[in-house]
Amino acid sequence: MNQYGVSEEQAYSEFQKQIENGWVNINQECLRPIAVPMPILDGVASLTRAADVFYKEQDEYTDVGKAMKNYITYLFINPIT
Repeated sequence: MNQYGVSEEQAYSEFQKQIENGWVNINQECLRPIAVPMPILDGVASLTRAADVFYKEQDEYTDVGKAMKNYITYLFINPIT
């Protein structure tokens, strides 16, 4: 940040834009697969979704907090049927 003379908020905002653009690209490629088989795209998209959940606000993978415990409860203990 210091190297480019931008504030932490500006850097965070730019990262958010890049993440949103990445999601748009992933979704577009999954809608019209050409060179890669759909099962491979599904696996990559699922891994990306999991990483998004783990690291969205804070590192929930290393430091399991209440939010991650709730996700696990909703998925495995009280699933939607």
